[in-house]
Amino acid sequence: MKDLKAVAERNLAERIGNNPYPGRGLILGMDESGSHLVQVYWIMGRSANSRNRVFCADAGSVWTEAADPAKVEDPSLIIYNAMREMAGAYIVTNGDQTDTIYQTLAHGGSFEQALSTRKHEPDAPNYTPRISGLFDLRMGMPIAKLSVLKASPFAESASLRAYYQLDEFASGLGHGITTYMGDGKPLPPFEGEPFLLPLTGDAESIADLLWEALNEENKVSLAVKTIASLSGTSRIVLRNKCEKA
Repeated sequence: MKDLKAVAERNLAERIGNNPYPGRGLILGMDESGSHLVQVYWIMGRSANSRNRVFCADAGSVWTEAADPAKVEDPSLIIYNAMREMAGAYIVTNGDQTDTIYQTLAHGGSFEQALSTRKHEPDAPNYTPRISGLFDLRMGMPIAKLSVLKASPFAESASLRAYYQLDEFASGLGHGITTYMGDGKPLPPFEGEPFLLPLTGDAESIADLLWEALNEENKVSLAVKTIASLSGTSRIVLRNKCEKA
């Protein structure tokens, strides 16, 4: 059997640490104590507009804001709710599909039904994938779901849709997806399946580990949410490269 922690640490070094531009990324997993589920989301940027952002948090939600509103060039695709939660459901995404999933769940629909109404981002020539995650505790045992919506090779207006469901979790490990495989022109979209990454220590330690791994020039913000498995109570830790003006 593979040493899964060694695999996760190697992925952190190779796929995140040695990668100048994995883009936006999210992780779903469990902390080392086994008592908390963990959601991680980070954003990166190459343009001044993308880098002019901070994460803000309150009442279980995380959203992006302009660090300096006077420098905003185009708010579309960069200002959105990244994390939201309702009783037993915890959503994290890289765009305004967070709100689509929230509203669909609130009206009795599913994660998959929500995303069937959405496509990849229309930011030609990159056509950034929409990546989304959900922890669902409403049936008792936690279930995690991940999704990647990316441009079809046959038609840029169509999306390839990949969905993953995780029924088992291991302490100190998470499954990650990113928007890109690395830097490029255009940016190469995510390929393959979710990959293991380490979730070492408490929320602060997890935030420090991943923040340090991200490319110094391109990283913008990072959020870690821990969710108590029994009570469902959540806590959020943020890292921002910029300070809000």
